[in-house]
Amino acid sequence: MHVRSGWGALAALVAAGTALLTGCQSAPGDGAGAEGGADGRGAESPTAPRPSGYGAVFLAVDECSSFGRTSFTEVSCASERAAARVVARHDGTVRDGPRCPATTDFVLHISEQRPSSDEDGDGAVPRGYACMRHLQPPHPGDPGGGGGPRTIVGDCVYDLGDGRVRETACDGSGRQEPEFEVTKAVGTRSDCPASTALYVRLGGTTPVGCARPV
Repeated sequence: MHVRSGWGALAALVAAGTALLTGCQSAPGDGAGAEGGADGRGAESPTAPRPSGYGAVFLAVDECSSFGRTSFTEVSCASERAAARVVARHDGTVRDGPRCPATTDFVLHISEQRPSSDEDGDGAVPRGYACMRHLQPPHPGDPGGGGGPRTIVGDCVYDLGDGRVRETACDGSGRQEPEFEVTKAVGTRSDCPASTALYVRLGGTTPVGCARPV
């Protein structure tokens, strides 16, 4: 499975093939593998329930990933290896699908795979994306946090020129000092207050961010 973080916030390329998926399925204590018969003939009932929780579906909502951006595994959220939790999970692409929650820290894009064995036993992992939130601070997706896939009210940006801006931490801890803070999200520029010095594209139902100098 190939995973990469998207929307220009954080990039990750993950190579996790059939061995990884099988490992998630048969991890101790997750209930996976209980459907097969002891004689190896696979005495599986068509009405037998699928395992729930960790390992049932790759990176389902409320499941966790381990540390690492170039490679990671799905792990129990109670594990000391757990680093981030899935707050939303959607099939398809970010461009065509629902937006992640506002305080999402980063997004993992999951390429479609059809291995011989996967978490839920149907032989396929659909293309999709997972909206992730770190289990521990810092949270770049929080207002003023300096990162995350979405720019929201309370975030700070600096001017790149040519009408482009980039998000940075409002407390000055980022590589670039903040120049503007988004104070309001509105439908059109005319709805911004008179103190607005910069308009920031936010997307969604209130696509215009009204920013003032800091």
